[in-house]
Amino acid sequence: MAAPNLNAWHFFGTLPDGPREQHAIRSNYRYIDLRLEPPRATVTLACPDTGNRITQAMAEELRQVCRQLREQDHIHLAVLTGSGNSFSVGREEAPQKAGSGPAPARDAWMEQRRVAGAVAALPMPVVAVLNGDALDHGLELALAADLRVASASAMLGITDLAAGRFPWDGGIQRLARLAGLAWARDMVLTGRVVSAQEALELGLVNRVAANDSVEVEMEALARQMLAAGPIAARYVKEAIVQGADLTLPQALRLEADLSVILQTTTDRAEGIQSFKERRKPRFTNR
Repeated sequence: MAAPNLNAWHFFGTLPDGPREQHAIRSNYRYIDLRLEPPRATVTLACPDTGNRITQAMAEELRQVCRQLREQDHIHLAVLTGSGNSFSVGREEAPQKAGSGPAPARDAWMEQRRVAGAVAALPMPVVAVLNGDALDHGLELALAADLRVASASAMLGITDLAAGRFPWDGGIQRLARLAGLAWARDMVLTGRVVSAQEALELGLVNRVAANDSVEVEMEALARQMLAAGPIAARYVKEAIVQGADLTLPQALRLEADLSVILQTTTDRAEGIQSFKERRKPRFTNR
């Protein structure tokens, strides 16, 4: 599929380091709505008629969006959500020839639709706003975010096995790391679907809000996260993500190294100076 047409435009507004003209990108995506409002980007799955089911075309566009966000220095927070009444209710069905053909063909079919890794690899913090159900591939995508805010009526689950499918976009591994092995086994092997409140208790989501208050909860969370130094936030994300696969001594060394690097930044000096002057810091991402 050809890359979407991108039109350059200019964003005028107040950024963390004061008013400035900031080059941004407006997209002509068909399946994704990308809104850049520095220091935030909002990425919306825009196929409400299908429950935002993740197809090859949507996955390709979402990977393209992630590549663009990595190049936006003034985007410090990415919000991922769905349009309509669902976050995303599943994956595209594999045609018979893809499911039973040669291994290279099956691998290629899945690789074209994998997208959770691209979201997880974004350097800035990512918040998934589950405005509705997150099921199967949709939950795999949501689990790739750093934090999740869910509407009270949202349901979460991986029901692939009941249809003879296998979760292949990182959902099993991320589910086990967040909820533990026992709950990962329970949810995947039985197809158990949990409520937003149960998901909160399991650690799968970080906030639950009334259906008509999800946006308010998200705005409050965004303000808290954007108040932090953007470089420090990225380093903290790196320490958490990379440290999870290291031994404790190795992870502690990674933290120490990142802390030393942070001390050399202008933002770190601004943080200290603003504390001394009892004012809000003006971070410049430098």
